[in-house]
Amino acid sequence: MNQISPLAFVHPNAKLGDNNIIGPFCYIDADVVIGDNNVFQNSVTLNQGTRLGSGNEIFPGASISTKPQDLKYRGEATLCEIGDNNSIRENVTVSRGTASKGTTKVGNNNLLMENMHVAHDCVIGNNCIIGNSTKFAGEVVVDDCAIISASVLVHQFCHIGGYVMVQGGSRTSQDIPPYVIAGKEPIRYAGLNLIGLRRRGFSAETIEKIRKAYDLLYSKGILKEGIAEIKATMPETKEIEYIISFLETAQRGIIR
Repeated sequence: MNQISPLAFVHPNAKLGDNNIIGPFCYIDADVVIGDNNVFQNSVTLNQGTRLGSGNEIFPGASISTKPQDLKYRGEATLCEIGDNNSIRENVTVSRGTASKGTTKVGNNNLLMENMHVAHDCVIGNNCIIGNSTKFAGEVVVDDCAIISASVLVHQFCHIGGYVMVQGGSRTSQDIPPYVIAGKEPIRYAGLNLIGLRRRGFSAETIEKIRKAYDLLYSKGILKEGIAEIKATMPETKEIEYIISFLETAQRGIIR
């Protein structure tokens, strides 16, 4: 049975699972689908197009599936899909998609800290930590296990690789490859995310291979030459393949 405050509004066409707690002054619109065991603290808004999994906790002032802040949006029916076991803190905003992709996606087990923004058509993976007041423009992609510190600004269409650590206050208009620390001003490669990799169970041998791959990449002035050197000299492990695939598909260039 759901626990719904008498001071909350739940549209009769919304579809709710079981054991959800909906606090006072929450607003749940039509065309919203919610799973089980979610906790909505007071003053949470779930707008049309929300598709929410189970086990999430959403804090006061958060607004999910907001209308995209994109002048090309013409009211088309789009979605905002959020998975399971996420913690979405105060005043977080997540826009729904546009005709470009149709859906904004947030995976599982993420922590979205206070006042951060996920714009239309973004794709956030699993096990990510996104810091206070960080802002993602439209169609940003963040891979699994990324840690992005507070007040980071990310340009539209950028791709942030998995297992990265991005320094607080950074601004990027280029892709950030996996496993690295990105920081300083202007933002650039600042070594491997050694602590993060060790915490995630990467062996010393694997970390050394990743380090060597980036040494080869950044020793070359031209990206294609660095990729060719990695392919020619490095073993075909899943980590090296991920790096190569990321580099070869980068749309905005990579931080140097």
